[in-house]
Amino acid sequence: MLTTLASIVRRSAKDEEGATMVEYGLLVALIAMVALVGISALGINLQTLFSTSAGSV
Repeated sequence: MLTTLASIVRRSAKDEEGATMVEYGLLVALIAMVALVGISALGINLQTLFSTSAGSV
């Protein structure tokens, strides 16, 4: 019983592929959210700039 438990613990300690995939998925999601916030802020600033320049023409 104890040797079976020890072998299960050893196998699960070596199997980190699933955890790595989850970490990469979270990293991609974080990068996508930062990109969306940046693009949104840039769009708002460009809209203000074009509205101001169109109003002055």
